[in-house]
Amino acid sequence: MIAKSRRRKGWPQRDLAALIDKSESWVSQVERDVIPVNSLETLRRLSEVLGIALPELLAAAPSPGQVPTSASRRPASTRVGGNLGPEEGDDPVRRRELLAAAAVVFTSPLTSATPAQASTLAPLEDLLLYGTAPVPENSDVSPAGVTAAVKAARQHFRAARYDTLARTLPGQIARAQALKPAEVSATAVADLYNIAARLCIKLGEDGLVAITADRALNSARIGGDALTIAEAHRMVSSAWRRQGHLARATDIAVRAAQDLRADGKAAEPTRLSAGSSLLATAAYTAAKMGDRQTAHALIGEAAQTAKAGQATADARTDAGLQQVLLHQLSVHYLLGDAGQAIDLAKTIDPTALPTAERQGRFFIDVARCFDQWGKPEQCYRALLAAEHAAPQEIRRGAVKDMAGGLLRHDRSLPGVRAFAGRAGMTIN
Repeated sequence: MIAKSRRRKGWPQRDLAALIDKSESWVSQVERDVIPVNSLETLRRLSEVLGIALPELLAAAPSPGQVPTSASRRPASTRVGGNLGPEEGDDPVRRRELLAAAAVVFTSPLTSATPAQASTLAPLEDLLLYGTAPVPENSDVSPAGVTAAVKAARQHFRAARYDTLARTLPGQIARAQALKPAEVSATAVADLYNIAARLCIKLGEDGLVAITADRALNSARIGGDALTIAEAHRMVSSAWRRQGHLARATDIAVRAAQDLRADGKAAEPTRLSAGSSLLATAAYTAAKMGDRQTAHALIGEAAQTAKAGQATADARTDAGLQQVLLHQLSVHYLLGDAGQAIDLAKTIDPTALPTAERQGRFFIDVARCFDQWGKPEQCYRALLAAEHAAPQEIRRGAVKDMAGGLLRHDRSLPGVRAFAGRAGMTIN
């Protein structure tokens, strides 16, 4: 039914994949009955874009047991999980815990995880739509004070403290806007809007991604800092990708990497690191298009660039070789090469990933690969490890989709219903 409806619209598989935020390989496997569609949210998306009534699509499913009927649509105002502790990656206790989590993913029995609190992007929405964000009381509106505010915002993102970041970011943007002269203010404002765009990506707020990315780029151009402009272009590329314009998104990132390479103002190590991040983003988008050759070429170039610039990782993006490896993992997944992705994941030490955000993202990517591979127990282990590393990461849409699929294994996966609830699903 999916294949026939797609063909009637004259779409290639990559177009349908872009509209429902899946890979071309995933669509191909679904249409050939290689893998089932286990998420009601994904079925709803298919229903909407293909113009098939949801009951009709559900009736065509092989069996009712394959569809988690308790799943619900993600609300417009996405909510995220509770706080994480300090982000010191070299803490020995945290290192042992993370290694234990990694061992669970690949070899050990299942474990439990902790619940999280909720928050919202309402303060950021108010700033973007109405310009209402007061400068925090007793704020230091000086270059040093605003620099400290930008650093604090980055630390919240790296520690996956998304609720705190969503609450404090609007005031910090207002604080940066109050700084004089305009060039210094503009660069700080752009840095904060870049962080805001990354936050909106995490929370699946695609409309806000486009707005924050646009504001970041406009402010970055006023400030004139090459690295901030490059990161803003990366956010713009991500916004285009999330709207389904994959070729355009790839081109934006590649061109920005080329422009940065030709810029002689920024120090070479940080320029190379930022360039590697742009190329890795372009590789991810090319893989989402199903363009295997371009994706592998770009991720290879990103790795070479990161190795050349790894002495000084770019502070704006946490770019570096580890970041490229995470993108390479995603590239394998998007191209349908789950086995290769897991082989790569086994070579990555999660304790070497410098932030909680990266650690959580790593385990979620591993979970997606196991889900694609049809291994629910390993998928669940990886999701629990992600929750352990960064509790608020599990409120992402991809996690909800996987949790919905895992509900049909609730008898063999202890605690999976509770996990799905913590991920934001309504469980009856």
